[in-house]
Amino acid sequence: MTILKLLVRCAPDGLTAGLIGEQLELAAPTLSFHLKTLAQAGLVNAVQEGRFVRYRAELATINALIEFLTEDCCGGNSQLCAPMRKRS
Repeated sequence: MTILKLLVRCAPDGLTAGLIGEQLELAAPTLSFHLKTLAQAGLVNAVQEGRFVRYRAELATINALIEFLTEDCCGGNSQLCAPMRKRS
């Protein structure tokens, strides 16, 4: 979750894997595993830039997921979900 939140904050430019690892103090194998999982889920995309890979949050997919998850939240009373969205 921390990786995705960082990439959302850095949207639309994204970050290279090295910068993500540095900022979050994650070991390369751990970071690689999580980035691969997020990419397979369609929540991030990876673009090769020379020797580096830049990861970007797929904001349209993330927004669609949020919409889907909150569509029937709180018995269809979406006003009750607004505070929950702000806390996230």
